[in-house]
Amino acid sequence: MPKAGIIYNDLKPMACSVAEELHNQLRTAGWEVCMATGVGGILGYSSPESPVCHTPMDKLAPPGFDDQMAFAIVLGGDGTVLAAFRQVAPQGIPVLTVNTGHMGFLTETYVNQLPSVLEQVMAQEYAIEERSMLSVQILRDERIWWEALCLNEMVLHREPLTSMCHFEVQIGHHAPVDIAADGIIVSTPTGSTAYSLSAGGPVLTPEVPVLQLLPICPHSLASRALVFADTEQLTIFPATPNPMVMVVDGNGGCYVIPEDKIKVKRSPYSARFIRLQAPEFFRVLREKLGWGLPHIAKPTSVELP
Repeated sequence: MPKAGIIYNDLKPMACSVAEELHNQLRTAGWEVCMATGVGGILGYSSPESPVCHTPMDKLAPPGFDDQMAFAIVLGGDGTVLAAFRQVAPQGIPVLTVNTGHMGFLTETYVNQLPSVLEQVMAQEYAIEERSMLSVQILRDERIWWEALCLNEMVLHREPLTSMCHFEVQIGHHAPVDIAADGIIVSTPTGSTAYSLSAGGPVLTPEVPVLQLLPICPHSLASRALVFADTEQLTIFPATPNPMVMVVDGNGGCYVIPEDKIKVKRSPYSARFIRLQAPEFFRVLREKLGWGLPHIAKPTSVELP
């Protein structure tokens, strides 16, 4: 019996009702179905009193979600998609993303298209697009203190009441450099259209094998976005006496102290998106972010009486 999974945002009534309908349709068609919420992929926050708050990045899969699963359907917005890939990427499960949120930049289809789309997916009439992910680890005394898998970005920034921070950054074997800024963003090409874009970074097309380092409000005209090969590991040494905060994919993180070391590299796991037609990244940029739209014509001059 073939097996499929459903991951949904249980805070959205629409996602809950659609998940139940999909469950029944797949069971009627002879599929084994495993259901889970996106909560298992939410990392949570540690605190100075309880700094260790993590599960190994390859141990987040819900029960039944394994490498025998043909596909999973995710119902929610971009946040649910990010959480779902943390749960299923290590198992290599292809994911159909269905928008029940607002922006839906990472989603492939909509709820009203599901009846025909479900038939297409069950018949395996689709392509798979692989997106790179990041492996993020905090080491303290050479021991893994916290780790996470992410699709968009890792952000290391100052606490709200502290001053500008210094970061010693080393890419691969190259000499370390010092960056003075409010924080730094390390993003994948997928994440280049998220926080990194808002902070002034360039847009990277998904297939480019690179990562991006972007200072947040740097105190130097020379500190700008840097794009480098994703075969290089990035190591960050906090060079400031105050604790900082790390946030991964905008939903979880931990405190970082001066004695810590952060390692960021391309993960061996990829996010495998089910595509119902050939991926068209520039169309998504245009529809979701308004990129490349034609200029609105200026009104013609009118002679006043």
